[in-house]
Amino acid sequence: MKDKLNPYYALKYERIAKRRGKKRAIIAIARMILTAIFSMLSTGEIWNPVDLFKVDMPEHLKQQQLQKAVKQAVRFLEAQGLKVS
Repeated sequence: MKDKLNPYYALKYERIAKRRGKKRAIIAIARMILTAIFSMLSTGEIWNPVDLFKVDMPEHLKQQQLQKAVKQAVRFLEAQGLKVS
């Protein structure tokens, strides 16, 4: 997949290849594609991956999401009785 505008599978491949190796990543991506094709053909729906927002999310939204996660973590730690500064 050398589509520069929609690097969904390329980014998924890179993440998997880091953890599992290149050969396993190729098999995993092939399985994802085949599963998506089967699902589209059997249901008639268009391709719409659930985690696409993680790949195509603009940088400022990623920063907002990170800040929100940090706030939630601080609240959790404070609720556990720890002081966070």
